[in-house]
Amino acid sequence: MAGWLLWGDVDAAKLPKVSLHDHLDGGLRPATVFELAQDAGVEVAATDGESLGAWFRGQADSGSLVEYLKTFAVTTGVMQTAPNLERVAREFVEDLADDGVLYGEVRWAPEQHLERGLTLDGAVEAVQRGLDTGVERVQRSGRSIRVGQLVTAMRHADRGLEIAELAVRHRDRGVVGFDIAGAEAGFPPSRHRVAFDYLAEQHVPATVHAGEADGLDSIRSALFDGRALRIGHGVRLAEDLVVEREDDDRSYVTVGRLARWIRDRQIALELSPSSNLQTGAIAAWGDSLEDHPFDLLYQLGFRVTVNTDNRLMSGTSLSKELALLTEAFDYDLDDLLTFQLNAAESAFLPLEDREALADRITSGFDAID
Repeated sequence: MAGWLLWGDVDAAKLPKVSLHDHLDGGLRPATVFELAQDAGVEVAATDGESLGAWFRGQADSGSLVEYLKTFAVTTGVMQTAPNLERVAREFVEDLADDGVLYGEVRWAPEQHLERGLTLDGAVEAVQRGLDTGVERVQRSGRSIRVGQLVTAMRHADRGLEIAELAVRHRDRGVVGFDIAGAEAGFPPSRHRVAFDYLAEQHVPATVHAGEADGLDSIRSALFDGRALRIGHGVRLAEDLVVEREDDDRSYVTVGRLARWIRDRQIALELSPSSNLQTGAIAAWGDSLEDHPFDLLYQLGFRVTVNTDNRLMSGTSLSKELALLTEAFDYDLDDLLTFQLNAAESAFLPLEDREALADRITSGFDAID
């Protein structure tokens, strides 16, 4: 994970980080996918782990969320048994720790892992065993990391309430929150309103994928049907911003009502720069990272966070995402610290734990100075 240098001499992997938007089935090691595929009889278009990693990156770089999501048929295909789920979860934690992550939320959809006899509860328990083993291994190496599960329901299916009840059953055994994911356009959060109402009654927080493959109405539904405390991606919230440039080269921005609501309440945006570029989520603004609305949202005071989304598909890490943003927008260490503190403040943790996490991050950045 090391090797992404900032300003020529700062190793981005040494910076303490928080990961809020990172999919378990999008974060496998290519070599692990290849090995498990051979055992599970899952066909892959590669002859080794390295070439398989290149295949994932090429397929994901489609400009379409629908096409991007097709790559998950391979990863979920090798994650259908308890031992495989445990291994993937363990390696997931180890890779986060190697990238300097102190706290990570791992989102995944248990309903996609039942093809070979696992139950929903059995799947969640298997992932938790893997996460716990990963944490123990990191601790034995003299480091520390904390992780929590975000149990996800697939938005095109009709199991939202069932998955919400699953999250509640396991909230004292590793689950920290709930999410909906999958094809966004045509499947608004309002389809799962009953599930979100139940979660609110049970005091379980939710983050909702919105504003990635659909626009402002999707984000609005995430807030008011999904009661989202964070927005998964949310990049298309920039559609509610009107930028006007004057003759003197100054710019003026009009912030719409929805955007103002999110900014004024500091609802975190889980932005994933490389993924947003790959899926075409930023197509309205351009086709390079410099065109991403990330910096506009940041400068206007939105609570932006930096995320990987799917490390395998994007061939990325949090260190790489920070390096890419630094190159694109000329950020300094204070900016990167702000992004991590934003994430810490938005984590689905108790207040005192969020404050302690923020202190650790600040101390870590001070040590870099």
